[in-house]
Amino acid sequence: MGEQPIFSTRAHVFQIDPNTKKNWVPTSKHAVTVSYFYDSTRNVYRIISLDGSKAIINSTITPNMTFTKTSQKFGQWADSRANTVYGLGFSSEHHLSKVTELECVSSQANAVHTHKTELNQTIQELEETLKLKEEEIERLKQEIDNARELQEQRDSLTQKLQEVEIRNKDLEGQLSDLEQRLEKSQNEQEAFRNNLKTLLEILDGKIFELTELRDNLAKLLECS
Repeated sequence: MGEQPIFSTRAHVFQIDPNTKKNWVPTSKHAVTVSYFYDSTRNVYRIISLDGSKAIINSTITPNMTFTKTSQKFGQWADSRANTVYGLGFSSEHHLSKVTELECVSSQANAVHTHKTELNQTIQELEETLKLKEEEIERLKQEIDNARELQEQRDSLTQKLQEVEIRNKDLEGQLSDLEQRLEKSQNEQEAFRNNLKTLLEILDGKIFELTELRDNLAKLLECS
């Protein structure tokens, strides 16, 4: 819908003297139309006044802006954006009271809008924080799953290592047994060789004795 007029009146418009900051300087020679506008899209109030084609007031109402009633027919407010103070002189107290009421309502509405904006921003920040926390939780869950998987792999490798150590001990036992058997076999072979050598020596002696006996028998035969 955009900006719509909600109230209009006529008043003499003044601005504070920028040099003295005390005296009022009229910005129009006669009373002009002063209108309140409301922008429903942005939830913003504005005071607008034209003197012909010249805008002598274009003031957006902010939460910290206060319309001060200084007499029965005169009110003023400071506009920091325009860096000035506006004054309105009315023909009756009724018109001044209406503008004061509208200023109060618009200031409250702007304050509510500002608070709502801040609240929405806070909610958005909380949602972003919550999203980051959820992402962090998911990351931690993934790290926990990875840690569990690594622990399972570690347990499996530990078990395999224990099995290998047991197998190595068995192999060491078998190797020791083979070494003992080999040593025993070598001792037996050495004893066998010694026995065989002794037997050969005995046989050689027997053969020598038989040879002498045959020679003696041959000699006896020749003599007879």
